Amino acid sequence: MSAPAPSGAASEPALRVVLCNAPPDRAEALARAVLDARLAACVNIVPGVVSLYWWKGAVCRDAESTLLIKTRAELVPALTAALRAAHPYDVPEVIALPLAGGEGNEAYRAWVAAETDPAGRPA
Repeated sequence: MSAPAPSGAASEPALRVVLCNAPPDRAEALARAVLDARLAACVNIVPGVVSLYWWKGAVCRDAESTLLIKTRAELVPALTAALRAAHPYDVPEVIALPLAGGEGNEAYRAWVAAETDPAGRPA
């Protein structure tokens, strides 16, 4: 027997937090682009991130900002396309993490869903 679904979980859309790192001088433009397109309800920009990564056979080090993007799961493909189109990197990080249904602040989850509702977007 399975446990009952948490309150609100059955009716709300699946939500995601999408991570995207960017050069600090481009982070706000990327955030505004996805917000203006109504692909996200909120984008937090976390400055001062240092990224170490493999690129073309060498370890690189860059100063970056991390974007924490809150959206609907159904919008992740369009969000990914928008980020790829506007991002200065050849291969930008776009990683979507699922939010557990019904966990966290129910009012906040409802707000994210409302602000990214395709039916509620201006024409």
